[in-house]
Amino acid sequence: MHETEFAVIGGGAAGVAAARTLADAGREVLIVEASNRLGGRAHTVHVAGLPIDLGAGWLHSAPKNPWVAIAEAQGFSICRTRPRWGEQWRGLGFTQAEQEAMWAAFEAFQHAMETPPPSDRASDLLPADGKWNAALDALSGYINGAPTREMSVTDWRAYDDAALNIDWRVSEGYGALVASHAAGLRVALATPVTAIDASGTKVRIETPRGAITAGAAIVTVSTNVLASGALRLPGHDAILHAAAELPLGLADKLFFALDGGEDIDANAHLLGDPRNACTGTYTLRPFGRPIVECMLGGEGARAMEKEGLDGAAAFAIGELIGLLGSDWRQRLRFVAGSAWGREDHILGGYSHALPGRAEARRILATPIDPRIRFAGEACSPGEFSTVHGAYNSGVAAAKALLAV
Repeated sequence: MHETEFAVIGGGAAGVAAARTLADAGREVLIVEASNRLGGRAHTVHVAGLPIDLGAGWLHSAPKNPWVAIAEAQGFSICRTRPRWGEQWRGLGFTQAEQEAMWAAFEAFQHAMETPPPSDRASDLLPADGKWNAALDALSGYINGAPTREMSVTDWRAYDDAALNIDWRVSEGYGALVASHAAGLRVALATPVTAIDASGTKVRIETPRGAITAGAAIVTVSTNVLASGALRLPGHDAILHAAAELPLGLADKLFFALDGGEDIDANAHLLGDPRNACTGTYTLRPFGRPIVECMLGGEGARAMEKEGLDGAAAFAIGELIGLLGSDWRQRLRFVAGSAWGREDHILGGYSHALPGRAEARRILATPIDPRIRFAGEACSPGEFSTVHGAYNSGVAAAKALLAV
């Protein structure tokens, strides 16, 4: 593994896409991945025979999402049932009038974002003491992984302008799809890269398993890893500074096996507490399966990562029985969960630009050395935080190196 034409550092969606593009062009390529699996923040596990996505789960902007065609070509099943995030099943704990008022507040907030404030800080657009401000922070947590006070309005608008509000799912798991796209590629797992030296004629890549030399490299590690200094990159201070301005928010998931529930609509949705920024969003029987999926974002994910998975599960069950009744305590069994901030080689969920720092995405994607390109969802000007944004950036980086 010590010499290759192209090295791709990181085996998530961007890295897999870049390596596949290079390999399909007939070039020699090696993926160097720090963890013991491929997929990055797209990670499918199996519990009781059911595929569960601990990370990315939705084919966002599905009509233009390249993973749809990849899935169909590889025999994966696409579930085109639309999410029901805008509904509260049976109005439990959240009346229809309250739902309409909350969504009206969100619509007004989005309209206000059309004219960014001088601070570029999203929270500055919220009405003082607004009744639904906590709910809007919860929504920002699910959408961006961070509360509104940490969000660039310019960045948020760029995502909205690029997105199509049509989202599908992969029945066998999004993470499984990403990993399968790497079939046949050369991969070095459990090989964290600690430094990249471009001072010689070849790019030298340091790892605990020895050095790798390559003609060129594509770096797809997360912004939090770049900003942490875990990967030394002499001469790339502008890149590292840009990464620090694009931190990863948190979006974690919890899954519960459900005893019974045939009377519950498939894909029914509940918001735990619309009056609290620290709350979960719940999908009952996703795909019609006997499970409950909880997502925690932003403030909620931060609080629950401090509690650990068992504490987070207890919190989620508490919210569910508060809405559905105490008998549900016996019907739910915690089976799996994620805490992306604790994943050493990732350190978070998906990127958001800090207020006034949306330009950092362009800087991160602009090469300083023509032999070293950066890719990943954070490099996308409008499709950040998505698996297809990561894919597109990886393909673009590979094509740029092929052109050189």
